[in-house]
Amino acid sequence: MTGLILENVEKYYGAACAVKDVNLHLPEGKLVCFLGPSGCGKTTLLRMIAGLETLSGGEIRLDGADIGNTPAHLRNFGMVFQSLALFPHMTVGENIAYPLKLRGVSKADQQARVKELLQLIQLQEMVDRPVSKLSGGQRQRVAIARAIASHPKLLLLDEPLSALDAKLRESMQVEIRQLQQRLNITTILVTHDQREAMTMADIVVVLGEHRIQQVGTPIEIYRHPANAFVADFIGSGNIFPAIALGDGKVGLPGGDALHVPICSSIVVGEKVKMLVRPEDLQLSHPQASAGNRLLGKVTFVRDIGATIETTVECSGVSLTALSTPCQGIGLSIGNPVSVTIPSEACRVLSA
Repeated sequence: MTGLILENVEKYYGAACAVKDVNLHLPEGKLVCFLGPSGCGKTTLLRMIAGLETLSGGEIRLDGADIGNTPAHLRNFGMVFQSLALFPHMTVGENIAYPLKLRGVSKADQQARVKELLQLIQLQEMVDRPVSKLSGGQRQRVAIARAIASHPKLLLLDEPLSALDAKLRESMQVEIRQLQQRLNITTILVTHDQREAMTMADIVVVLGEHRIQQVGTPIEIYRHPANAFVADFIGSGNIFPAIALGDGKVGLPGGDALHVPICSSIVVGEKVKMLVRPEDLQLSHPQASAGNRLLGKVTFVRDIGATIETTVECSGVSLTALSTPCQGIGLSIGNPVSVTIPSEACRVLSA
């Protein structure tokens, strides 16, 4: 089987578990994000793939060949570290050429490859500039060019954008994604930023508590989270307690009932968690409670320009709705309001 395959991969530091029971198949040419909170094991997993950490158990195979014991310098993987690790005493061209020099590539071929990569990252005029004189975004591009200089089989990125300001970070997300698609190189990106993962990835691997919680496309992860951990970590969501009533209904703490998609694995009387995304809630002027329409009171309003966040207390739960200014109905704290929760937008999660 082609691509990168991880089977039962584990990493322990003494008795402390860093990564446990990871099974993955990453197809060729895709950008994969390892996404999760700090300390969940995503960087450790990336370093094991790179050969910078030994495995405590399991196998890593690339295109059918076991590479678990192959030294890092023989794996032909390109890597960009969080610190970028560029050589400050070298020029842009010398930094990019360095991995080629280590492999004994001729001077002429080094220069040709450097020229090609500088055109690719649009820094043709900076070949002789010291990297210390570059902006953050330019250094980022040079680090990527150096990582792909030797035509690696995999490109590994360990939170490479974390030091950039918000606006530059977003532009670099697009640049890296477009570059990856042009080169069609299998890429693994480690990040704790769910917006970054949603923007860039073909496949998102959500890690939590040192193991995989869910694997899927960004929209699958967002719309159909496997559990409460994924639902809470990906995007903003209203997660609240309920009790299964049967016949596609759940009861809220305040006594109202919601119609939800029937979930055969949930038994009557079972405590569950409900997920509803803020953009799926619909606010209107107060009306009597009926069906999936609840009567509540506004407790907080935040206008952030393009969107308005409104928090409403209703039936014993606190819900946040997201709307645009043109959808807003001019609510203030203390106003009564009706909240409609479309049944198809409800996701029943096991408690």
